[in-house]
Amino acid sequence: MSGSLNPSVSKEFAALSQQGRVCAEYVWIGGTGMDLRCKTKMLEKMPESVDELPIWNYDGSSTAQAPGHDSEVLIKPVRIFRDPFRTDGGDNILVLCETYKPLDDGSMEPLECQDLVANSGVTGNNTRNRAREIFETPKVAEQDMWFGLEQEYTLFHNDRVTPLGWPKGGFPGPQGPYYCAVGAENSFGRDIVEAHLKACLYAGVKLSGVNGEVMPGQWEYQVGPCSGIEAGDHLIMSRYIMYRVCEKFDVVCSFAAKPIKGDWNGAGCHTNFSTKDMRDAKLEYAYTPSVGPFAGQALTGAFALMIESLDKMGTRAAEHIAVYGKDNHERLTGKHETASMSDWSYGVANRGASVRIPRDTFAKKYGYLEDRRPSADMDPYVVTSMIAESCLLI
Repeated sequence: MSGSLNPSVSKEFAALSQQGRVCAEYVWIGGTGMDLRCKTKMLEKMPESVDELPIWNYDGSSTAQAPGHDSEVLIKPVRIFRDPFRTDGGDNILVLCETYKPLDDGSMEPLECQDLVANSGVTGNNTRNRAREIFETPKVAEQDMWFGLEQEYTLFHNDRVTPLGWPKGGFPGPQGPYYCAVGAENSFGRDIVEAHLKACLYAGVKLSGVNGEVMPGQWEYQVGPCSGIEAGDHLIMSRYIMYRVCEKFDVVCSFAAKPIKGDWNGAGCHTNFSTKDMRDAKLEYAYTPSVGPFAGQALTGAFALMIESLDKMGTRAAEHIAVYGKDNHERLTGKHETASMSDWSYGVANRGASVRIPRDTFAKKYGYLEDRRPSADMDPYVVTSMIAESCLLI
C-alpha cells in the first residue's frame, strides 16, 4: 500500500483553489540523522525571503531529540524551495529548517542531543549552524569552496529486505551488467529516478546528473556544484524529495553504507571539492611534498596547493573517518572501488584511494578533488565543513 493510497482520488482535491493561501512544508532532520520530518504551515501570502517565515516548533520527544518533560524543539527556516508535490491550486513551498533548543530566557541554542563521534557523524543535532560558522570564517569565505556530492542509494521493496531487481530470498547475477545500464533485465527503478530528477529540478535543487550504479537496485544522483553551506542544504532537500517520491511508488529508499552484505558494492556519497585557488590556472604557489605519490617533487601552481591540502587532510584522516557516516567499516574495505578505512592515500584516477585526483585535474594542474570516503548516509554539513576546515584552517 503506497503513501498516496489512491492517487486518482486524491488528484480530484489537489486542483482545488487554495484561495490565495500558501502551503509551507517545514522540513527538518529528525533524531536518527537520516529521518527527515515535515509538517505544513499555512501562510497568507508567499514570503519574499526566508527571513519572513516564522520560527515554529515540534514535539522533540517523538523524534528522539528531546525528553518528554521538556519536549519542545524550535525549527528555524533557512532556505526555500518550490514544492513539487503541491503544484495545483496555488503557489506552495518547501522550507528547510534548522533545529534549536529553546532556553528559559527566551533565547535559543543549536540543538545538540547526541554525541557526534559516537554516532559516526550522523545525528539529530543541528550540525548546520557550526558548518555555517566555518563557511563564514573570512579565510574560508574568501575561497568560495565548491562541492559536488555524489549521492548513492538503494531501492528496496517495502519488505525492506529485497532490493528492486532481486528475486525474493535469492540473488541476482553478479555485478557487471548493471552500472549505467538499460533494459528490463539490468535496470530496476528508473521511474523513481526520473520522477526524483524532475521533482528536484522543479523544486530548484541543484541536481547535475543521475546514473545507475554497480549493484542492481542501486542508483546515484549528483548535487552541485554548490557553494559552501548551500551544498548541505540542497543534498538534504534532495533526500527529502526522494523519500516523498518513493512513498508514492510504495518503495523504500536506503542510504545505508552497506545495504547488502557480501560481495556487493556499498553506497557512498563521494564529495568533490575545490577552493578558488585550486580552480585558478594562473596561481603562483610552490610546495614539495615529503610523502605520497609526488614525494620530493617541486610542485607549482594550483596543483601544488591541492597536494598540500591533501597532506593537511591526511594529518586528520582518522578524525574525518570518525564522522564520515555509519557502518563505513563494512564499506571501506579496500575492495569494491574503496580504500581501506584504516589507510590514507591519494592518486590520479585511482578509485581505490581515499581521495581521487581526476585525470583532467592532473593534466591541467588545476581543478577539483574527490574524497571517496563519505558513506551514503553522511551528514553533508559535517563532511563539507570538515574538508573546508582541514584545507583552509589548519
